[in-house]
Amino acid sequence: MEERKDQWSSKLGFILASAGAAIGLGAIWKFPYVTGMSGGGAFFLIFVAFTLLIGLPMLVSEFIIGRGSGVEAISAYKKLAPDSFWVWVGRLGVLGCFLLLSFYSVVGGWVLIYTGMSVVGKVIGDGANYPELFGSVIGSPGVTLLGLLLFSLINILVIAMGVQNGIEKANKYMMPLLFIFFIILVVRALTLDGAMEGVKFFLAPDFSNITGESILYALGQSFFSLAVGFSCMVTYSSYLKRDVSLTSSAGSVVGMNIFVSLLAGLAIFPVVFAFGYEPAEGPGLLFIVLPSVFAQMPFGELFLSLFLILFLFATLTSSFSLYEIIVAAFTANGKRSRKPVTWIAGLVIIIAAIPAALSSSSLAEFTIFGKSVFDATDYLVSNIMLPFGSLLIALFIIHRMDKALVKEEFQLNGSGSAGLYSSWRVLMTWVVPVTIVLVFLNTLGIIKG
Repeated sequence: MEERKDQWSSKLGFILASAGAAIGLGAIWKFPYVTGMSGGGAFFLIFVAFTLLIGLPMLVSEFIIGRGSGVEAISAYKKLAPDSFWVWVGRLGVLGCFLLLSFYSVVGGWVLIYTGMSVVGKVIGDGANYPELFGSVIGSPGVTLLGLLLFSLINILVIAMGVQNGIEKANKYMMPLLFIFFIILVVRALTLDGAMEGVKFFLAPDFSNITGESILYALGQSFFSLAVGFSCMVTYSSYLKRDVSLTSSAGSVVGMNIFVSLLAGLAIFPVVFAFGYEPAEGPGLLFIVLPSVFAQMPFGELFLSLFLILFLFATLTSSFSLYEIIVAAFTANGKRSRKPVTWIAGLVIIIAAIPAALSSSSLAEFTIFGKSVFDATDYLVSNIMLPFGSLLIALFIIHRMDKALVKEEFQLNGSGSAGLYSSWRVLMTWVVPVTIVLVFLNTLGIIKG
């Protein structure tokens, strides 16, 4: 298979970029509050099991499709299954990334604004009301639009520089700093009075709190948190050299994702229990709870700033992957250059994201099927398009892609024994599709947990 001219310079660069694509709002923002609402330790245990049994095989699959084709997502399905409807799997991924960015960039803007406020000492203060502060940030049209614009500009500038000069270099600094900052936060959280109750809630499984719905949430979180389903990893792995093991790379990405989820739980739940908050606080958990703990420690504003910078890094590394699949799709034929396509795509995304940005302020009364623009877009992407895309990818690699090519990519460089390959095929043929269908039917309300 011919290799692409624009490639990752090293296996480490690819792993860090892939981990950065996976580790973002899903692992740091969404995982803690979903865990808090879904049973704590038992949910975490089920999430880890499904990440290994579902997320990991799916990630390997996207890697195989990407490097096996050597081209970005849309062209990959067109090349591997010419003159067929499978090209729409890639097109669905590009559309999904666009819609996801239309609300993801809004949250990224909140994180950016909070980071800036913390750096100048405007978050923590005597008698501060953190729920009210969060409400004032997301409820201000000017603030949310400014955050959206600044967050989008950062993405545009990095993506315009390309794979090695942009994405890879950014992730080489961002990902190690993410882990360092998180470990600092965890150490501080664990030293709080009452912190061990939070650790027990998070790590001691109590299956009496688990329902069928909780299990299905864990299934959904397992592939959502790994950025599989929209073919982002197809595009990323298309830049990968052939001397890199796909299975070990996928294992590294999954391992880092689980580790960050573990760190997120150890950073959040000790604080929740130490200060008497409810574990099921909801989406505002991160923004409301964390300032409380930092306010009680020396140099609290500094530590909060460090964490928010970490969170911003994680959010950006995920959005880079979403931007890249869009830009790569429109520059695949070589007739358009990366920089103008990146700027045009960025401006279109900014415009499309404005309604979601105003969902808590000017457009608060406007609803779609009873949901705000932000929530409706989130629901469409997360609960319908993502599981559907994951199911199509699973069906494609087992029933349509050339089996010899699949096996060659899987086992290249001694990355997988015959037994491991057979186990992966069993998981992708039966376990993965069935569980994805269950998640999909549950989110549509066809079945209930």
